[in-house]
Amino acid sequence: MIKKYRFNEDWASVIVGLILILAIVATSFFPELPKFGPKAGWTGWTVLSTEIFTTGNSLRVLMTFLYFFFFAIVGSWLMGRRGKELLPAFPVIFAMSMVAQFIATSGSMKNLGLETVIFSLLIGLFVSNVIGTPKWLKEGIQSEFYIKIGLVMLGATILFSEIMRAGFYGVIQAVVVVVAVWYFAFWVAKKMKIDAELSMMLASAVSICGVSAAIATAGAIKGDSKKLSYVISLVLIVAIPMMIFMPLLAKWMGLPDEVTGAWLGGTIDTTGAVVAGGTIAGDIALKFSTIIKFSQNVLLGVAAFLISIYWSYRNTGSEVAEKPSLKMIWDRFPKFVLGFIVTSLIFSFIIDGETAVAAGKTIKSYQSLWFNLAFVCIGLETRFKDLITMDHGRPAYAFLIAQAFNIVLTLIVAYVLFGILWQG
Repeated sequence: MIKKYRFNEDWASVIVGLILILAIVATSFFPELPKFGPKAGWTGWTVLSTEIFTTGNSLRVLMTFLYFFFFAIVGSWLMGRRGKELLPAFPVIFAMSMVAQFIATSGSMKNLGLETVIFSLLIGLFVSNVIGTPKWLKEGIQSEFYIKIGLVMLGATILFSEIMRAGFYGVIQAVVVVVAVWYFAFWVAKKMKIDAELSMMLASAVSICGVSAAIATAGAIKGDSKKLSYVISLVLIVAIPMMIFMPLLAKWMGLPDEVTGAWLGGTIDTTGAVVAGGTIAGDIALKFSTIIKFSQNVLLGVAAFLISIYWSYRNTGSEVAEKPSLKMIWDRFPKFVLGFIVTSLIFSFIIDGETAVAAGKTIKSYQSLWFNLAFVCIGLETRFKDLITMDHGRPAYAFLIAQAFNIVLTLIVAYVLFGILWQG
């Protein structure tokens, strides 16, 4: 009997993302997404009855649901799951994303410049913190998977030349910020008498790339799963106000879009929240925030390698740390970044310009819907009260102090690199 091969979440997102892109570029096998009124937004019941709540639009909603549900199931199957947990959960999550899109396309919300991802997140947060997320719904949450599919598809809208140029500055920013913020965060945590294990998880999360960095660090040092869960909750909760208010603050300060993107990408601790913040700030900021975030993500494997070396020589605790190796770097490397780069290469050098532009519009709309689904999920799994349940809130205070330092330092570095050198 042939043993079924299981892909991890990163590889599954790459496979699903590339299949979706191929279907859009090479075939006509994809549904038209639902329409929610004119560009100016719906403002009355006349528009609702004539353009939104119609038979044709209802059919588009149904076909879109079946299409995305199919690929969510395919992703679960690739990761070795049966997918049955999605049967009750995905329809509810999809419905929430449609409600968010419906709200965001009203005239009043468009005038405020509020994006759909904000409402997707708020709906999920309301259910989680007011009603309570039921177990059957929690089992169908796949926020990171949906985000990574969207990021693979995002590569279709960013030319490889932009990645190379911005990525060079992004690596410089990432190295400076990651090293400085990590040591500052670790120092603050130790000053507040937080144990070394939790201090390392907090420092990695706030300086590198949030949830992924915390998980990688916990794996490298064989960390306590309860402490890891706390750090993940802290990262997700703090990212919410940052992704909403930082783009508004950048606009108020009059920052160039490139600087805004670099600032968001270098400070917000989850890839999904970076995408949401970049979306709020605009297309240019989204491109740069994504590239900068990827530059930090690339350092994750190296960071896990160095942390494991430190932990091995520190020789504390009953668990033995994972032995440092080049394999560890590859294992920790975020594979969805490769999918993003491959997509960008295809649209930069292989597909002709006219086809790339036409397909890019459809891919962008599909990418946005994956992000909406992801942020419904993030809201559903985020509980605000988790901030004060461990160690009298001291880890939370340490995290917030380090994040404040991160925000200021990254703004300075981003302005020098992308406001002065890039513009020059």
